[in-house]
Amino acid sequence: MGRKRKTAAYRNYEIKVPPELPDLNIPTSGPLALSLIAGLSNRAADIDNVIKPFVDILQSHYGFNDNRIYNLEVVKVKVPKGEEYISFSLSPMESEPTNDGSPPA
Repeated sequence: MGRKRKTAAYRNYEIKVPPELPDLNIPTSGPLALSLIAGLSNRAADIDNVIKPFVDILQSHYGFNDNRIYNLEVVKVKVPKGEEYISFSLSPMESEPTNDGSPPA
């Protein structure tokens, strides 16, 4: 009835990733900036397919709501098969971006 189920591979990913994450102290409020580098072995892989599952894991692991991410930078790099990775930086922003055309702080 329109319900999506997580695949076994996705559930396995949700188990494997959190123990590999570093210890971070994420502020309990305020906007966040997330920067990702995705090392993918397949040039045809869509970068957006990597983002949501990884952000969901970060949010669960670090206990923040991903609606606080106001700045997202994503880079895809080609790596040999078997050397795939995701690296990231998650940091507080000084303020929420505004609609006046100025870049976020």
